[in-house]
Amino acid sequence: MTTEDWQHAGFGVYVHWPFCAAKCPYCDFNSHVRQSVDQTAWVRAFVSEIKTTAALIPNRTVDTIFFGGGTPSLMLPETVDTIIQAIGQYWTLSPNAEITLEANPTSVEADRFQGFSDAGVNRISMGIQALNDADLRALGRMHSVSEARQAFDVAKKYFNNVSFDLIYARQNQTLSDWRDELTRAIDMAVDHLSLYQLTIEQGTRFGDLFARSRLRGLPTDELSADLYDLTQDICGEKGLIAYEVSNHAREGAECKHNLIYWRYGDYAGIGPGAHGRLSLGGGRVATESPLMPEHWLDEVAQNGTANRIAEEISSEDQAAEYAMMSLRLSEGCDLERLQQLSPDRIDLNAASELVRDGFLTQSNSHLRTTPQGKMVLNAILGKLLTGAAE
Repeated sequence: MTTEDWQHAGFGVYVHWPFCAAKCPYCDFNSHVRQSVDQTAWVRAFVSEIKTTAALIPNRTVDTIFFGGGTPSLMLPETVDTIIQAIGQYWTLSPNAEITLEANPTSVEADRFQGFSDAGVNRISMGIQALNDADLRALGRMHSVSEARQAFDVAKKYFNNVSFDLIYARQNQTLSDWRDELTRAIDMAVDHLSLYQLTIEQGTRFGDLFARSRLRGLPTDELSADLYDLTQDICGEKGLIAYEVSNHAREGAECKHNLIYWRYGDYAGIGPGAHGRLSLGGGRVATESPLMPEHWLDEVAQNGTANRIAEEISSEDQAAEYAMMSLRLSEGCDLERLQQLSPDRIDLNAASELVRDGFLTQSNSHLRTTPQGKMVLNAILGKLLTGAAE
């Protein structure tokens, strides 16, 4: 039997918990604030959708599970436990499966860490976002720096693998501010950091303020570039390798679930607004589900699932998606795999020009972006992929 393309990267399950205690002003994720949530009804729906999805793609081994959101640490540990058990019941859970749960570092949620660990979670990704109380308030976060540090210490007690997120290029942030903050973050003995530049998205409170010229102190493009370079330098000096554009880890601490995305594996999306990529009947499909939590819940109650096939992905688009994802990684893109997906999707002459101009490097069958190339990745893809502008 020939290897299906997704097997190059593995199979993961993404579970979306759509609820937050409050909506952050920069966030454009599918997250909603509700006074109360019936977790019994929700866990029943999650199990139903897992069962229905597993019937489509049976006999899979699950390499990773990722509870994202929203704020999954608002889930009860028994809710998480039931979902993990259902995934193991309807598929086969790898004995070395990475099981990640995103958490906010408030004291209430940190109190649940032992329960999450008992349920089988073995990796926590904490949304700390800043190590400055004034900036935490500006970002709409509900924790203080002190709470974040305490929650991190609790997480390290129960989990061997703890990551946290920071946002930089914030309002009025200087290079020296960020140098100090990032150094303090790394000194917390963290093994993995996700470091994102603040982006202003339409439909968010920050987006509305920006449109009215009321969001002051945003960095210039030059300062943003300098902040990015400083981030790479400090993390490199401290041994946190930039294995992806925005993700840094010590060797062996990379996020295996996100690597499934970037290496273009298969993943099932479970929950409101969750997207998936599934290999079915010799092809590949994109799945999606309703964004609104109540609509999703009603649809699952009626039909057993709210997932629907959004499109069948052509071999040309599979190749494009693989290139777009893999070139974000330090390991780069396997040209042989890319050409197996679609032999005509990549412009080899353009690739040679980009290597010559210092934006890419090529070693055997692997194409990688240089530090200079990572800064202009979209432009590189536009040149590299034939038909990219169509």
